Amino acid sequence: MTIKEALKEESRDATSPFGGVGGGLKDVLAAARDTKALMIGSGVLRHVPEMFREQFPGRKAIVVADGNTWRAAGKDVFELLENAGVRQENAFIYTAPELHAEYGCVEELVARLKNTDAVPVAVGSGTINDLVKLSSHLTGRQYLCVATAASMDGYTSFGASITANGAKQTFNCPAPQACLADTDVMGKAPAEMTAAGYADLFAKITAGADWILADRLEMDAIDSKAWDMVQGDLNDALSDPEGVKNGNSAAIGKLIQGLMMSGFAMQWLQSSRPASGAEHYFSHLWDMEQHRHNGRYVSHGFQVSIGTIAETALYEQVLNTPMENLDIEAACRNWQTLPELDQQIHAIFKDSGFLERCLNETHAKYITCEQLAQQLRLLKERWTDIKQAVGAQLVPYETARQRLQSAGAPTEPGQIGISGERLRRTIVHAPFIRNRFTALDLAVRTGKMSEWLDALFGFGGRFYRGRG
Repeated sequence: MTIKEALKEESRDATSPFGGVGGGLKDVLAAARDTKALMIGSGVLRHVPEMFREQFPGRKAIVVADGNTWRAAGKDVFELLENAGVRQENAFIYTAPELHAEYGCVEELVARLKNTDAVPVAVGSGTINDLVKLSSHLTGRQYLCVATAASMDGYTSFGASITANGAKQTFNCPAPQACLADTDVMGKAPAEMTAAGYADLFAKITAGADWILADRLEMDAIDSKAWDMVQGDLNDALSDPEGVKNGNSAAIGKLIQGLMMSGFAMQWLQSSRPASGAEHYFSHLWDMEQHRHNGRYVSHGFQVSIGTIAETALYEQVLNTPMENLDIEAACRNWQTLPELDQQIHAIFKDSGFLERCLNETHAKYITCEQLAQQLRLLKERWTDIKQAVGAQLVPYETARQRLQSAGAPTEPGQIGISGERLRRTIVHAPFIRNRFTALDLAVRTGKMSEWLDALFGFGGRFYRGRG
């Protein structure tokens, strides 16, 4: 059952608004390892006290927000809990003018939580949710999430994406025990945040293509349950980019349902594989490089939008290459030894602060020349099936551009301060930061990376002179 179907069923069962006692959401939540209750809809913010009491009976609450999310919904949540007689600590409000998911902010919240046994109520979007998720885990408790923007898929996901020691890292920690998303609140969020959420969900298209590729080459088998959670209703969730841009409640409802479903898939698999492919590496690398545009950090969703466009263009080159004629001997002759690869990584990342991570991730997925030959033979044998399956998963490049633009997301690298030269460099460097097989690894292992990049960035290419 999809979330959408569960919500329809839920609307006919007013006695069980949170799926806790036989409601429609129970079937969906059965696959979730951590989250026991979910509510999405117009005006559902008023149900926060009921949800808290049902999930954390007799416990004290502590609302966690920043200045913006306190004004958006945090103050209302605090007052709703107070008026309902739920015991509370004073709210914990981050005061930084530009809050980021950094480990220092986790330590700040952990210090506060160690002085209370209260259950955190995270009121916010990606940053607040990740900070509370990890802080709650480190202090041995669960939490309730009140989503304020349809801006990303991490609300119900396993793990928190936090910058620590100069590198963006995913820390293993449970998803919230309960999550509530009021589409009226989300409709008032800044348009850029909703556009970022649309882009993050749209990225599941290329992420799915990467998983198909890894599955067919016996690198990472597709889990059918996780696949269906993300891909099952993806087209419907992405069907109204204009409505998303205009803050339409129905369009945002579909979008947040799709994002929540991606989170559940990650919960189920305890991995981001169902929702994240090479397009996410662009964002992670730019975050690790402390990239800013006009003096400000660029949102994850906007970075992923450019990553999705770039990977869609790369897949055009992949699918237009007759892999059945691939010269395996030539690819093996040019295959780097591990010491040679280490030397290259040192040259690229020696002053980055995340050299060790890149070495570890690359070593974990390195294969010998003999293994490479075996994998490339498999690629040639299965190319017809791979080409058909990946081609059916992707949308055409121009379609991707048009739909992302319609939602308000960037589609040209320059819109987020990335030059064409830097985009090309990112494509070359990104495979080193994650031990996961994607189209980028295919480009490296077939020896086609330079050829495909020359086609994309050379005269007439998709990114000629930075055009994206």
